[in-house]
Amino acid sequence: MVDFRSTELVMEEQELKKYLQEYKNGQKPWDVKNHVGLVKSMMHFIGSTDSELRDKLIYSTFFHLAIDNQLEHELLSELLDYCLSDDMLFKGIGENGTDTVFTRAFSSLVIAVILYKDNKDDFLSRDAVYKTKDHLIHYINTENDLRGFVPVKGWAHSIAHVADAFDELILNKKMEQKDLFDMLPTLWEKILVSDSVYVHGEDERMITPILAMLEKGLDLVEIEHLLKGIPAELKRRKEQIEEENYWFLEANCKTFLKSFYVKISSREELISLRRDIELCLSEL
Repeated sequence: MVDFRSTELVMEEQELKKYLQEYKNGQKPWDVKNHVGLVKSMMHFIGSTDSELRDKLIYSTFFHLAIDNQLEHELLSELLDYCLSDDMLFKGIGENGTDTVFTRAFSSLVIAVILYKDNKDDFLSRDAVYKTKDHLIHYINTENDLRGFVPVKGWAHSIAHVADAFDELILNKKMEQKDLFDMLPTLWEKILVSDSVYVHGEDERMITPILAMLEKGLDLVEIEHLLKGIPAELKRRKEQIEEENYWFLEANCKTFLKSFYVKISSREELISLRRDIELCLSEL
């Protein structure tokens, strides 16, 4: 069993960066003998404010190692459990504008990769998948830092990343149709935010898991019901929030609806959704 919480590392930050650069460039092979320690070091620095290290090296390397079957199922299972912890997915939860968002956001990306791998190889227990569902729902409900690209420090993109994790979760064979009813309202609520405006493609990433739900068997009526309720919901919230925040909310709704419309424009079986979106936009 790997103690991911231990501070004992194979490599310090700059040493790890140099090694991963050389590995990525083909100058060094992957150190199979020390690979568990390397993964532990990678996770320790996955919240680094160095965007090259965090995104282009640590996450990219982890993704390719997992996809290329270089990480054992047992290690991935233990890593999933660690990613769901207070040290990772919930590190600094509730904060806004601080650097802890990078740890949370990239933990959710690692979770997405592990779930993707489980969808291929079926190694996670049912309990582990359901624990992941509960933690992701709690996380997205409590994530307040909605920044996309952060100057100098690169991508945070917490909502886009967790949408990717939800997409893989929805596709998981251990998830049942009834579980979709837990996830849909949570995802929908994060579209209707009024604290800031999504400007980095978050709307498109949120649409993907919603469409995955329909593929999984969610009744179209559930989405139609939510669409029809948007004008009344915005009217209700207009009375409760500051005027500027209302315009943030309306902008987020309109962007989402337009992206949703384009995404389903060629799908004849979703023509009723397109009509509902048209009606909704006409009322806003």
